[in-house]
This record gives sequence, C-alpha cells and structure tokens, in this order.
Amino acid sequence: MSLASSLGLARAAAALALVLAASLPLAPPAHAQPAAAPAPAASLPAITPVPATPAAPATAAAAAPAAEKTDNPYGIQALWAQSDLVAKIVLLILVLQSLGTWYILIVKLLDQSKMMRQAKAAAENFWTAGSVAQGAEKLEAASPFRFVADAGVQATQKHGGLLEHVPLSDWVTMSVGRAMDRVQSRMQDGLSFLASVGSTAPFIGLFGTVWGIYHALARIGVSGQASIDKVAGPVGEALIMTAIGLAVAVPAVLGYNWLVRRNKGVMDEVRAFGADLHSVILASASKSR
Repeated sequence: MSLASSLGLARAAAALALVLAASLPLAPPAHAQPAAAPAPAASLPAITPVPATPAAPATAAAAAPAAEKTDNPYGIQALWAQSDLVAKIVLLILVLQSLGTWYILIVKLLDQSKMMRQAKAAAENFWTAGSVAQGAEKLEAASPFRFVADAGVQATQKHGGLLEHVPLSDWVTMSVGRAMDRVQSRMQDGLSFLASVGSTAPFIGLFGTVWGIYHALARIGVSGQASIDKVAGPVGEALIMTAIGLAVAVPAVLGYNWLVRRNKGVMDEVRAFGADLHSVILASASKSR
C-alpha cells in the first residue's frame, strides 16, 4: 500500500509538473503585453506639435469681419433687391416726385425773395423819375414792375386807330391789368405740380404697400413658414412704401401753402404798383392835352 501511495504521489507530482511546464511559456506574453503598450505612446509626439491656442484668435479674427459685413435684411436696400418691376416703378415715381418738389420749393423761394427786393427798388427809384418811361428804365429788365410799367407806356403809345374809340382810361386799365395777370400766372408756375404730388403721393405709396404685402404673403405661403421672423421682414418692407409716400406728400403740401401765401404778398405789391401807375399815366395824359 505504501508503494501504491508513493506511485500516486509521483503521478500527482508529474501531473503538477506538466501543468506548470505548460503554463510557464504562456506567462511571458502576458507580461510582454504591457511592454508593447508604449508603442502608441511613441506615436503621440507626432500629433502633439499642433498648437491649439493660436487657433482661437484666428477664428475670432475671421469671424469679426464677417459680422461687420452683415447687411440689414429689413432695410431699403433689401426692399429694392427683393421687389419686382411694379414695386421698383412705384419707388422711382416717388423719388422723382420728391426731387421735383424740393427743386420747385427752392427755385420759387429764390424767385419770391428776388421779387420782394425788386419791389423795394421800384418804390425807391421809380416814383422819383421825371416820367413813366424814365422811371421804367431805372428798374431791372427782368423785374415784374418793369414789365407792368412798360405795358402802361405802350398803352399810351398805341392808343390810336380803332383803339381811339376806347377811352384811354379803360385802355390803360386793360393793358396794365393784363400785364399783372401775366405776372401772377408766371408766379404760379410749379404750384400745380406741388398740389398734384401732395394729393397723389400717399395713394401711390399705399398702392406700393398693398402690392408688396401681396407678394410677401405669396412668398410666405410658398415657404410654408409663418413665424414672426418670416412675416415681419417682408410685410415691414412693404409698409415702407406708405412711409415714403407720406414723406413725399407732406413737404409738397406744406410748401404749396407756404408759396401761395408768399405769392399773395408779392402780388399785393404788384397790384399796388399797377394802381398807382394807372393814376400817374392818366394824369400825365390829361396834362399833355
């Protein structure tokens, strides 16, 4: 029995040795795996040289010009760029009306100021002359008072032939009156344009607004988006038409009323001059007879 037990122990020891022999060659790969791990670490230096911090300023510097060049999507330029032919024609009409209004306002203001100076010159120089013809020569050639005085002088010179059947007083009155009417007609040049602009510009702008809103709603319907940012832009651009129409009409109406009031003041001076001239011509004619 002792032999058998010793044989069993020998077999167990041999089996254990075989197991240990079989396991010993597998151990080095398990320990060698950590040695192979540094291989990726060796490749890291090739990636690390790329600097990360300088990229942020470069990105910020590139984003700054982009932000500065951003255009307003709801301004006049966007309205012109997105509008069709009809809307552009409406805008051009309003611009032309505005330019014409300010041109007439400036020109008429200068003319009226010049006539007021000529009225003062006529009051100072004409009535001190020896005759109506001499007094007319002292006035400016383009003066309306010179025009009225020349009409009175020519009335006395042309009172012959068939005109002799007309009393001199009536003939001089008609001649001087026609001259003053021509002066008044010339002073009213351009006022009809201001009246037309003041009465039509708001409706032209309103037409542009209705047309723009129609196309804006059509674009919104096609896009299928009815959010506030999609509606506010196109509708707001269309409403600019109404604002432009009012901006054109208001100066035209105010300028028309202002010029009419100033014309009345100038014409009062011309009529007073014509009435006095009529009396002087009749008195001179009666003395010559």
